[in-house]
Amino acid sequence: MTREERLALLGPEIVAHIHEVVAAAPPPSPELVQELRRIMTRPGGVVPAPRSAVTADEEREA
Repeated sequence: MTREERLALLGPEIVAHIHEVVAAAPPPSPELVQELRRIMTRPGGVVPAPRSAVTADEEREA
């Protein structure tokens, strides 16, 4: 969604209010920034190691 679309949807008063609330918020703690950085860089957790593809027939034989 573009800024123009948000402005058209919410209206200038709501957008101005959102900007005021954000400006009044305290800065995040270093601990929060670190935790958010971890979540945002790997939202799904640890990436599993690649493994070879196994067909259904091969799986039944094993």
